[in-house]
Amino acid sequence: MENKISSESLKLEFEVAKEDFSRAGEASSNIKKVLRQLGIDAQIIRRVAIATYEAEINIVIHSEGGKITLYIYPEFIQITAADKGPGIENIELAMKEGFSTASNRVRELGFGAGMGLPNMKRCCDTFTIESERGKSTVVTMLINMNKGGDNHDNH
Repeated sequence: MENKISSESLKLEFEVAKEDFSRAGEASSNIKKVLRQLGIDAQIIRRVAIATYEAEINIVIHSEGGKITLYIYPEFIQITAADKGPGIENIELAMKEGFSTASNRVRELGFGAGMGLPNMKRCCDTFTIESERGKSTVVTMLINMNKGGDNHDNH
């Protein structure tokens, strides 16, 4: 884990290894602890924790490894999950709840239900996904810090 502090943001960075199920969830757990220490609103922490956990699990299951980077600004939190391939063949299909390309082995471990990307999108205010077949996938999520204007209470 790498921490960098600037005048306006805090950066947290976590490496995520391919098929490392023993450490899956470690990055999102550490992120949650840091946000609690910073006094961030509990609902925002919950949304960030779910989004980062889903991103982390997707990297473990579907990629050659990658990185989750979190920037904490006064107005919002930006989460970027970038992997080292293989990319997503059909993003529209991958965004459908229940669609999964996870192996039977992964499903037997209790992962790969096809809810990762939909859950990530549900937890954030802005969601973008870019993927190049054979190269990488980058998911960028923004969660606004405004406590009153949150419309995600029903998720």
